[in-house]
Amino acid sequence: MKLNNLISNNKKEKKRLGRGIGSTKGKTSGRGHKGQKSRSGVAIKSFEGGQMPLYRRLPKRGFRNFNKTRLLATINLSKVQKIIEKKNILPNNKLSLPTLQKSKLINKKYKKLKLLGFGDLKTKFDAEVNFVSNSAKAKIEKLGGKISLIK
Repeated sequence: MKLNNLISNNKKEKKRLGRGIGSTKGKTSGRGHKGQKSRSGVAIKSFEGGQMPLYRRLPKRGFRNFNKTRLLATINLSKVQKIIEKKNILPNNKLSLPTLQKSKLINKKYKKLKLLGFGDLKTKFDAEVNFVSNSAKAKIEKLGGKISLIK
């Protein structure tokens, strides 16, 4: 026997509201007389009976600028090495954002590219990127590759 096989037997039938005086829930259907709460389709949102509502108890935190461009693609040297080994991009071509987007390795929504230095590099290549980490720059230049920064 498992929990999902158990059947509950304590289901009460719901009272049918507004079905005559004899049903104990006739006329006003247990809503009292008049007022906002007696009407249909009206609820007092976030009113907690006079208690300070949750949205006012929590502190206001931070600000998110919706105009800021957060569209920066990052790629590690280990991934670049895999791309070159699979021959998606030839090592004699420059590694840049448009070439990665044409070969569908990076989404087209990105506007800038950053090269990070995680992983080992075996082949020499040239890169045209917006940002580069110091470790990535050192590894590429050690093999004889060139990095040109785009502003």
